[in-house]
Amino acid sequence: MSDWRLLLTRPAEDCAALAQTLAEHGVFGHCLPLLELEALAETPEQRSLFLDLDRYSAVVVVSKPAARLGLALLDRYWPQPPMRQRWFAVGAATGALLDAYGLDACWPEDGDDSEALLALPQLQQALAVPNPRLLILRGEGGRDWLAERLREQGVAVDYLSLYRRRLPEYPAGALAAAVREHALNGLVVSSGEGLANLQRLAGADWSGLARLPLFVPSPRVAALAAEAGATDIRDCRGASAAALLACLTREAGSMPR
Repeated sequence: MSDWRLLLTRPAEDCAALAQTLAEHGVFGHCLPLLELEALAETPEQRSLFLDLDRYSAVVVVSKPAARLGLALLDRYWPQPPMRQRWFAVGAATGALLDAYGLDACWPEDGDDSEALLALPQLQQALAVPNPRLLILRGEGGRDWLAERLREQGVAVDYLSLYRRRLPEYPAGALAAAVREHALNGLVVSSGEGLANLQRLAGADWSGLARLPLFVPSPRVAALAAEAGATDIRDCRGASAAALLACLTREAGSMPR
């Protein structure tokens, strides 16, 4: 049984699945979802963008909710998806949904973040065409870093936002109370927005909580955490359960006292 006792902050369904996986490996996880997802109503602009799907050299799907909602649109408007179009996922779990649907899908094997996706040779190959265009299926306001890097390479990038994220309502002090009640000794976030919501919910308690080990999915989120004042940041190089478990194994000798 591991001595780690972790606060898990993903959306409720993913949080419960992560807690179960951790429990199977002897790690305690307490769920306090910091992201709540709400599907956006379809607009004429969204419909028009998706009807022009065949204009794009590649499609990037950033999350499982984006995959589920995007595949529903594909069912509605494209009974036969455009030929020779490559689909990419930021993580393996998202990629598995695309693959199960039958799409020509690819994702990084050595990380599930924007940095790993950008380095993927298959993505560069898909965009090595005249006037490359790429569509990103995402939640509102996500994955600007990826689009900025691709635009620097001359790729035209469009967004299709399919859902919005918000911080669920909790009473004041709920985060610190959960840490005390469950004797938690580590915090886990899966995105920059999750980190921002963690700090926001902590409020005046953040200065103390910021000293706990904070497990993050990428160097980019690690940098944001450092700017926010976190003092013990552990980069998992991925947001998956496997990446977190691998990081916990690596960090076994550096448990908080």
